[in-house]
Amino acid sequence: MRITRQFQADAHNPAISSRCKLTLLEKSMEPTKSSAKDQSGIDSIPATRITQAFEYARERERGVLIPYFMCGYPTAAQSVKLTLAAIEAGADIIELGMPFSDPLADGATIQHAGHIALERGMTINGCIEIARQISARSDTPLVLMGYYNPLLAYGIERFCQMAAASGVCGLIIPDLPSEEAIPLQQAAQQHGLSLIFLLPPAISGERITQIAKIATSSYGSFFYCVSLNGVTGARATLPPHLHSFIQRVYDYTKDFHLPLVVGFGISTPEHIAEVTSYADGVVVASALVKIIDQYEEDEQIEAAKRYISSLHQARLGRRAKETN
Repeated sequence: MRITRQFQADAHNPAISSRCKLTLLEKSMEPTKSSAKDQSGIDSIPATRITQAFEYARERERGVLIPYFMCGYPTAAQSVKLTLAAIEAGADIIELGMPFSDPLADGATIQHAGHIALERGMTINGCIEIARQISARSDTPLVLMGYYNPLLAYGIERFCQMAAASGVCGLIIPDLPSEEAIPLQQAAQQHGLSLIFLLPPAISGERITQIAKIATSSYGSFFYCVSLNGVTGARATLPPHLHSFIQRVYDYTKDFHLPLVVGFGISTPEHIAEVTSYADGVVVASALVKIIDQYEEDEQIEAAKRYISSLHQARLGRRAKETN
């Protein structure tokens, strides 16, 4: 049975709670980015678009699909094209990886993509520019995923300001403990960005509650539930404990009204159909990078689009089966 609830991530923040209640239009009827701003003003707080994406999916009784792309892989220009193709194929939110030389949470596939991106000159400025180019053509929320040391070196305040100005809505920093996140969270909040925390399977209930309290003080946040202990990487089967883990997180967080997203090891349409029956969204990363690896550059766009479309159809198929 799918966990269903009203997402009120920003209800604890009176300054934006009214904005989060705006009804989403059908994607096929969405106005251009500039006209959307004129009509609602909601883009003044970028992270509220994350909440909107979850509300849009919830109203249609399906999970949110979040593909991951490494900025600069295989090239900067191709990153933009691949991301826009994924959006066209049904992606609700995009996670953009910022390459780093020592990515502790990344498996071999993501590490390989990151190393190539770094070798080809990708930088934080380059990642922000990729986000800017994507956001200029789409209102789909963008979340930057990266490690803390490069952000510190770049400057936290400067980074958040530049990211928000370039269409980014949220940040995922896997090596940043919640206890040490106050400086980044304050800067993120100042610029309307969400700071999203990872919840591993072995996390205690007390820590889940602690992170939930921090997350609800931020705009448009959600819980990123890590499906397994270890690093990223596509798996043939889902962990047997996954459903009970998500239920445990829900039991501790249900009063905070934040969406639950599952990542790490999600790779097939069957995975998508199963996970979105009890979680609010899924992240697909390593499997997508592998798809890109399998094709020459002139074939990668269509290959990625076919793959994302199959995942998109899987969550719709699950809804149809439950309705019949």
